[in-house]
Amino acid sequence: MITDSAPAFADALPGGGVLIGLDLGTKTIGLATCDAGWRIATAGATLPRGKFGQNAEAIAKLMEDRRATGIVVGLPRNMDGSEGARAQASRSFAQNLLSYLSARSQPLSAPFLLWDERWSTQAAERDMIGQDFSRKKRASRIDSHAAAIILQGAIDAMTR
Repeated sequence: MITDSAPAFADALPGGGVLIGLDLGTKTIGLATCDAGWRIATAGATLPRGKFGQNAEAIAKLMEDRRATGIVVGLPRNMDGSEGARAQASRSFAQNLLSYLSARSQPLSAPFLLWDERWSTQAAERDMIGQDFSRKKRASRIDSHAAAIILQGAIDAMTR
């Protein structure tokens, strides 16, 4: 299941559980996770964007390691709320990842939430500057921090 609705996503996960957040950059994929009670999102690793199968397997391994029950993917909408090519690419990535996870030799099942990520990278940049991260550290970690902001926004919406 892939949805844009936080309530529908929450309904698909009646027992809660760890969630994974993804910020799909052009060069990297930022990863974040949250606790099973959906309180705090934490920035994780940043994957270099490579072949889909390699990226999908790395995400599957994270799901297995963290026993994740759902995935939140940042949806880069335009400022007016419309969707362009980047949003379509995120939708396609989510659909392909869902298919990949279910077709593995040890299938994984998880609902997906596509979450509006407008301003997430700018918020992550501001937060990292406030924490006195160097430019070099910000550049290498921006997508994982943006993933945490995306995931935190989604869990906040689900727990209201």
